[in-house]
Amino acid sequence: MASVDECRAALDKLAEQFGELDQETRSKHVVDRTLSCRITDLDVTFFGRIHQDGLEAFTDVPPSDGRPADVRIRVASDDLLSMVNGELDMAKALFGGRVKIDASLSDLFRLRKLL
Repeated sequence: MASVDECRAALDKLAEQFGELDQETRSKHVVDRTLSCRITDLDVTFFGRIHQDGLEAFTDVPPSDGRPADVRIRVASDDLLSMVNGELDMAKALFGGRVKIDASLSDLFRLRKLL
């Protein structure tokens, strides 16, 4: 089981990787959305936001408005690290039940284009 700090570092790496996407891809597929990433085996949730300028750094402080995130991800710590490091395919993890994403259908299609 990975640690909370390792998961935080993986999410930071994910934000960096997202920043490497070209502007055309982002403008086609990115809309402003709030995100939550629940690390199921550590019982911790990180919160972030995706928008045209990038993926903001995740924090463990929930948004002040109290609303649930637009896109809610649930994943085990080791699976998160494996996906971010390119060792586990996101589609396989999703279809295999290792990661769960609660989002609108349109948001799921947009995420698919970005991952």
